[in-house]
Amino acid sequence: MMKSEQPLIQLEDVSKVFLTDEVETHALSGITLDIQPGEYVSIEGPSGCGKSTLLSILGLLDTPTKGEYVLNGRPVDQLKHSERARIRNREIGFIFQSFNLIGDLTVYENVELPLTYRGMGTKERKARVNEALERVGMAHRANHLPSQLSGGQQQRVAVARALGGNPLILLADEPTGNLDSKNGESVMELLNDLHMQGATICMVTHDPRYAELASRTIHLFDGQAVS
Repeated sequence: MMKSEQPLIQLEDVSKVFLTDEVETHALSGITLDIQPGEYVSIEGPSGCGKSTLLSILGLLDTPTKGEYVLNGRPVDQLKHSERARIRNREIGFIFQSFNLIGDLTVYENVELPLTYRGMGTKERKARVNEALERVGMAHRANHLPSQLSGGQQQRVAVARALGGNPLILLADEPTGNLDSKNGESVMELLNDLHMQGATICMVTHDPRYAELASRTIHLFDGQAVS
């Protein structure tokens, strides 16, 4: 009998409490979630429901107050800071609402930078960057600066930067939030194409139209998964 595939991400009863001036804010309460390799999952809900907090925990940018997080078979709660940083660089691709491109670096250099941190050789870096830019349709803009691109083009470069490291999972936080509807739809088509090519994607959105494009939607409300 074949063994079933192990989830790429497993959250078990994860909660996050923020303490400020003796006030407790329960950002997440008892989230249990599995994401399989190759899945496209959207996390949808109103502002303040805990979506970005959940994505920060998935991306090892934050830690849960309680509960267990297992990434690719490894519990992450005992990892040292340096090991968490290594996993973020090598196994997780981030796509942010605000693009987070460096203004005085070219498109090529922005995509190359995370690979430089790995100590990757020049030849491999060049191959990775060129492939990533081809995949998002931005190879012809490799020598441009972010200021010379439209918002939609900048987000495509941000996707290429996330893809360059061949991550296990792409985490997208409101990837269309700073885009008009035409550019937003274009970026969503790109994410769908990447999913069809085998990418595992977890996307946070407040837009039900975009949430429905994923193969599975998790609805958050007041820090809890309601469906």
